Amino acid sequence: QVQLVESGGGLVQPGGSLQLSCSGSGTIVSINAMDWYRQAPGQQREWVGRITSGGSTNYADSVKGRFTISKDNAKKTMYLQMNSLKPEDTGVYYCNAEGTYLRTGAPADFGSWGQGIQVTVSS
Repeated sequence: QVQLVESGGGLVQPGGSLQLSCSGSGTIVSINAMDWYRQAPGQQREWVGRITSGGSTNYADSVKGRFTISKDNAKKTMYLQMNSLKPEDTGVYYCNAEGTYLRTGAPADFGSWGQGIQVTVSS
């Protein structure tokens, strides 16, 4: 089984920066892509951005130029660097990963979500 854990959330003032991490554990063989999502109170979960196994990144228009996704393959960790934060960036941030892991010794596909972490942008 693959588990993802987010960390690094908290309260930050508008214009400030915050870095989130998403660490994977379990018998992960490979990760095809990892995504960040967020959900503001009373709203649907929205996609924030993606990083592929090759390191290519894509972002939602609302965060483009302010957020940067990176990863450390050896640590099985993805990062979300958030700069120039706005109050509308407030929400619970989730990471998602898709890939292959070993289940009872045989490769199997996985798709996992983290538990989410709160980011609040407020003065």
